[in-house]
Amino acid sequence: MASEAKAQGAPETNAGQPELKRAIGSKLLLFFVIGDILGTGVYALTGTVAGKVGGALWVPFLLAFVVAFLTAFSYLELVGKYPKAAGAALYTNRAFRMPFLTFMVAFAVMCSGITSASSAAVAFGGTYLKAFVETPGPWVAIGFLALLAFINFRGVGESVKANVVLTIIELSGLLIVIGIGVYAVFNGMGEPSRLIEFNTADQSTLIAITSATSLAFFAMVGFEDSVNMAEECKDPVRIFPRSMLMGMGIAGSVYLLVAITSSLLVPAGDLAAAKSSALLKVVQIGAPAFPLALFAFIGLFAVANSALINMLMASRLVYGMANERIIPLPFGKVHQTRRTPWIAILFTSLIAVILVSTLDISVLGGTTALLLLIVFTIVNIACLVLRKDKAEHKHFRAPTILPILGAVTCAYLALPFSGRPAEDYKLAGILLGVGLLLWMVNWLVVRKQHGKIEFDAANLGKN
Repeated sequence: MASEAKAQGAPETNAGQPELKRAIGSKLLLFFVIGDILGTGVYALTGTVAGKVGGALWVPFLLAFVVAFLTAFSYLELVGKYPKAAGAALYTNRAFRMPFLTFMVAFAVMCSGITSASSAAVAFGGTYLKAFVETPGPWVAIGFLALLAFINFRGVGESVKANVVLTIIELSGLLIVIGIGVYAVFNGMGEPSRLIEFNTADQSTLIAITSATSLAFFAMVGFEDSVNMAEECKDPVRIFPRSMLMGMGIAGSVYLLVAITSSLLVPAGDLAAAKSSALLKVVQIGAPAFPLALFAFIGLFAVANSALINMLMASRLVYGMANERIIPLPFGKVHQTRRTPWIAILFTSLIAVILVSTLDISVLGGTTALLLLIVFTIVNIACLVLRKDKAEHKHFRAPTILPILGAVTCAYLALPFSGRPAEDYKLAGILLGVGLLLWMVNWLVVRKQHGKIEFDAANLGKN
């Protein structure tokens, strides 16, 4: 049995420690991938992307899908070779054996979760809740984050079966937009010429496309989170390739149709002016009789679910890093009764509150995309480096050209040449600087403790 498990790529466990329950089959994994991708990105940033590229809104979403799809092949090879939870940090550590780089990758993923949740909080308070009540956006966003922190503190039993229901609800909102677009076009509405209009007022067409793509990439992220579920999947080596690629294909197709519909029905300038309420504008123009409150309710649900998942992930990453002794140990403290990492929850929630109080949603979304583009570049390179590490079981292997193209395209979109605004780099630098500070504090504490142990041992030897 042991040799059979090893042949299938089953993760090794500590003696006496049972492995995680393998409850996720191919269908549940498919819904997990779709549900993790759908959410805040397209609901909150369609208007901002339109402001960057113009009426050809579908182009950056298509390119973002292609770039993400290339990187997905690297993740599939690596999760097949190492079917364990940890994702990008595990692959980085295996490939480069540099603890500091591994830490920075893990911290970048954590930061991307916080900025993504902050984007959702801004969209929640500043867009979809306004369909029901007029409230000051920043204060609602802060209250929303406080509620998430409370739920996170109490402990949330996430179920992949419940995720099927959540995904269907999120998907229904986007299908409503597509359905309204089809109905409107058949009734003589829409302007097809807008689909090839580019915003070249103060930039070249290339910059318009790449700067919009670097932001639209935010809508395609989420698929990488599924690799953290590898230890809870039934036969992950077999089911991951089909489920991940199919899930990304469905999500990408939906996003592309939403982008085309939005551009057909609403001029790019109006979408840009609407900002995070662009899809509400599309519904309003395409089907004036449709109850906006229903779509707003779905939007509330979509961004709330995205925020909760990201804050859960971020706090658990901080907790895990503390337990691995790579950031100060207090961040790993668990509440005695709730059994949740309360200091990690407070820390990540505080950062999110600061972000929603001071920054625009486009900066938050752009920074999320930037951090993950950097991580994806490293993962693509790690995939190539780890080709020398042969697994004893059969697994998916990506064509060599795909990780190369993935690394090049992700790196390009992460560089200033793509038209990425300086604000993204400033915020990413600040967040990663916080991580560097935690690393240094922990290094000094560990060094001091190590010196004290050696000193005590020396004195004990003299006595």
